[in-house]
Amino acid sequence: MDQSDSDKNVTVTDDKRRSGEGKTVTFTIRRPKIRRPSMPKWSFRRFLPMLLLVLLAGLAGFLGGHLGANDQQATTSLSGQKQIVTSSSELIRQIAQRVGPSVVSVNITATRGVNFFGYQPTEQAAGTGIILSKDGVIMTNRHVVPAGTTKVSVTLSDGTQYDDVEVLGRTNSTDTLDVAFLKIKNLKGTSLVPASIGDSSKMQVGDSVVAIGNALGEFHNTVTSGIISGFGRNVQAGSGDSLSRPEDLGNLIQTDAAINQGNSGGPLVNLNNQVIGMNTAIASGAENIGFAIPINDLKGLIDQVLDTGSFKRPFLGVRYVILSKSFASEYGLDQTQGAYLAPRGITGDDPVVPGSPAETAGLRAGDVITKVNGTEVTQTKQLSTLLNASAPGDTVNLTVVRDGKTINVTARLSTADSNQ
Repeated sequence: MDQSDSDKNVTVTDDKRRSGEGKTVTFTIRRPKIRRPSMPKWSFRRFLPMLLLVLLAGLAGFLGGHLGANDQQATTSLSGQKQIVTSSSELIRQIAQRVGPSVVSVNITATRGVNFFGYQPTEQAAGTGIILSKDGVIMTNRHVVPAGTTKVSVTLSDGTQYDDVEVLGRTNSTDTLDVAFLKIKNLKGTSLVPASIGDSSKMQVGDSVVAIGNALGEFHNTVTSGIISGFGRNVQAGSGDSLSRPEDLGNLIQTDAAINQGNSGGPLVNLNNQVIGMNTAIASGAENIGFAIPINDLKGLIDQVLDTGSFKRPFLGVRYVILSKSFASEYGLDQTQGAYLAPRGITGDDPVVPGSPAETAGLRAGDVITKVNGTEVTQTKQLSTLLNASAPGDTVNLTVVRDGKTINVTARLSTADSNQ
């Protein structure tokens, strides 16, 4: 075949004979402009399997890389979770190691009232305590060392036991603050490790906490962890004994850290190894609902005991309800914050104790105490907390709302009876 290099039309004569034909066939072809030629159909079919193979290989590589990346991300995520869990475990372990030496088990022997047969039975019980000073001052709950206690011993975290322990004092059974103070008389040359006291007002719902105590009176320095579930809880606590009168406790911290019988008097600790509460009660018939006294409610009493070596509870002589918007709305009150000296018809008790400093100062049913020495009474800074900052014999200035008007009242605190 001859082919011209010009851009003009050319004629090509094909001398080949087609099957079944005996003549010469002439084809006229126009030379196209230069461009990328399209792939002939026969060529596409030829390379189609190869192309499919290449595409499949690429897709497999992409999927493999993607799955590998996901696997790597999953591995990284699991690794991160493991690291968080490990870090949390290490933190709790460190808290237990640092605070544990400041926690003691408290064992008591107590006598009960004379029974029907003229016999006075004795009983043994156990709880927990928090070391406050190197020379042996310990804080615990009142119900751990109740009236009628005849013998107290404490056991340190290392197993050292002291049998000569004195009850410095306790709040009475009608007091909403369940606290008592002990003193080891003879440490035999040993120096104790005091607990670090924190600030309960800085805690918030959801903050992590650790509880340490003599669980069930048998398992020394049991450690559990949880969070703060709520503040300002008021509960009625009892021992489960039909002969015991339930006690009203106020302004408690609620936690889901497991607290059992025997944990009473033990510390509730923040993540800085500081005591922010004292465990005091559990909700029966429920899971992971425990209560602790905020440490700020106890600071004034702690300072008093450490300074004087004795315990005297300042006494005003009022029974009150901490106001909230819902309570105020229910009873038609304009005041929504403060300590409300609710009339007998609401609480069942006279709000002002006869012969008390409150009666002498002229306080009466329906009054709302809004401030103590200029500090506002709130859900987290309740009246008892503010009064505990003073000592018996001190004069306190009370801001009172009475019949919609604000007045100032002065009261001289006395000493609460701690023998009940």
